[in-house]
Amino acid sequence: MSKIYYRVGRHTYSINFCDNRNTEALLSSSEPFRLDGKPEDELSLLFEMTVNDAWRPEKKGQEIGQFDCGGNNHGVYRLDDGSYQIVVSDVAGVHCCLMQGSPDFSKVSVCLNGNDKMRTFGLNNALMMSYAFAGADKMTVLMHASVVRKDGRGYLCLGVSGTGKSTHTSNWLRYIEGTDLMNDDNPVVRVCDDGIARVFGSPWSGKTPCYRNVEAPIGGFLQLRQAPFNKIERQTVVDGFASLLPSCSVMKWDRRDYVGTCDTVTRLLELIPTFVMDNLPNEEACLMSCETMEGMWNGNSGK
Repeated sequence: MSKIYYRVGRHTYSINFCDNRNTEALLSSSEPFRLDGKPEDELSLLFEMTVNDAWRPEKKGQEIGQFDCGGNNHGVYRLDDGSYQIVVSDVAGVHCCLMQGSPDFSKVSVCLNGNDKMRTFGLNNALMMSYAFAGADKMTVLMHASVVRKDGRGYLCLGVSGTGKSTHTSNWLRYIEGTDLMNDDNPVVRVCDDGIARVFGSPWSGKTPCYRNVEAPIGGFLQLRQAPFNKIERQTVVDGFASLLPSCSVMKWDRRDYVGTCDTVTRLLELIPTFVMDNLPNEEACLMSCETMEGMWNGNSGK
């Protein structure tokens, strides 16, 4: 058995590999976040995951819904003690991972199936869900967004698939000097213990291989909508909540998870401005969004 520690979004978690079939080689995207040796905060791990193909759950829970994870619907089941079982399916709909987590996802067991590609997909999805659900009541969310950094602040582009999040941040990189991509699909957003809202790179970045162990205070949230013109407006708190919450990985049927996520979004809205932008995929749009969001921080608190 090998026990490996990772640190993502200033949270530490561990993975126990129990056989030679499954190793850290399945997690190449997590390598930038791997710790050398045992961390000082081992007693306060976000979660502990055990990967063991010989493990099987004693009971099957009652099906309660589906969780959309990267366009794949994973079956969710619940046991009488509040534990969760999730069946992870790959892009072809083949089951490649079975995971069971305690009610707060602090303890997770996983068994994998198939070739290395299937196992990598299953384990990465299990890790992503474990992180999101374990962090829900710790002012931490995984947010479906593309995030670019400029002058020390991270700016998150939100919207449903196909609205041009990646295109917009790509144009920032192309036309705005001094920018870099932090993550293109699932960054970590956290209100840290010092009260500052920060965005972090993560091992989960969708189709873009951007797995960077970086962080920045958040400069703004931008809800994108495709349109034949460019126009940006600051959102009200109510509209901001409606933009941020659907972008978070959350199990709405779990009270701890849902209330914790709502509390985090509410706190983010107290700290960070949100905007909505009708946009074309062009240079003018990215210059407009950059100037508007950066301008909120010139001589004020960003509220």
